[in-house]
Amino acid sequence: MNAPDPKTAIRDKALEAGFDAVGFTRAELGETAREGLADYLAQGYHGDMGWMAETAERRGDPRTLWPEARSVVVLAQNYGPAHDPLTLLEHPTRGGISVYARNRDYHDIVKKRLKQLARWMHGELGCQVKVFVDTAPVMEKPLAQRAGIGWQGKHTNLVSREWGSWLFLGEVFTDLDLAPDTGERDFCGRCRRCLDACPTDAFPAPYTLDARRCISYLTIEHKGHIPRELRAKMGNRIYGCDDCLAVCPWNKFARRTREERFFDRAELTAPYLSDLVRLDEAGFRQVFSGSPIKRAGRDRFVRNVMIAIGNSGEAGLIPDVRDRLGDESPLVRATAVWALGRLANAETVERERERFLPAETDAQVREEWSAVPAAQTA
Repeated sequence: MNAPDPKTAIRDKALEAGFDAVGFTRAELGETAREGLADYLAQGYHGDMGWMAETAERRGDPRTLWPEARSVVVLAQNYGPAHDPLTLLEHPTRGGISVYARNRDYHDIVKKRLKQLARWMHGELGCQVKVFVDTAPVMEKPLAQRAGIGWQGKHTNLVSREWGSWLFLGEVFTDLDLAPDTGERDFCGRCRRCLDACPTDAFPAPYTLDARRCISYLTIEHKGHIPRELRAKMGNRIYGCDDCLAVCPWNKFARRTREERFFDRAELTAPYLSDLVRLDEAGFRQVFSGSPIKRAGRDRFVRNVMIAIGNSGEAGLIPDVRDRLGDESPLVRATAVWALGRLANAETVERERERFLPAETDAQVREEWSAVPAAQTA
């Protein structure tokens, strides 16, 4: 019997390794992708993610990462949830964590499988290989579209006719000259559910995301104080946001992931805000060991939790807010002041102001105290 062609062999091995979709494309991107990236950066939509601008040249051309690359094997891993993640928004005393972050860090799992496939390709096909996940300057979604796995929807995420919106991506670059698959076309049509679902109006236009207004960016990437005008819109979303993904009609074809390490950890499915807000540095590291949430750090995470508490309308959480008014982190103290203004009456606010403001040294926290009356009437 004749041996299978390299593409068939690679596809079979990738599926055997646990990937759910495989596609092939040239190690190149069209001018449209490069121009789109340049315009995105020129508009400042990347916020304070300066690394996007610093690596723009490499992002726009895969061969700047590895000049010998001829083809890219694009791999996709389904992480579809068992239940609609938006139902948690109806429980304001619980914290909403993005589906992708409710268990093990996918970077570790996907990269291990990429390396397994790459080692096999090197050994069996005699080719050179390099592997990448989304921490590298690779425009993964345009490559995935060119490889036929899905298309970049109006919410800027990848959409698959087979898997919906729940896919992790990774790539194996190789010096093999493999015939490219047919690229996927756009099936969004007139639908704009993802755009209309965004709580913070982060889409200035279809296919364009202003990260500075995106809850995922604000709760994960943004290191500073979240703008006051956006805090109330965040609801109980404390790490990431799935709204634009979850409402996509193509999710009718989505299936729950078969990877157990992506199943929801019970303690991260609907955690009580009152438990999370009490985490110190050691407790944070213990709870989120092996989780992607750990990269945000304790202070940013508790900042997010405090905003969710301020949005909860639950006066029973005021004692937890008071405890954080003296937190070591100015970031946490500032959001605690805001949350107190949302939950407590004027008498309580004034009493805590007299207690904490005289000793406060951080300018932003002092500014939050001055803005409390406005927050109370918002």
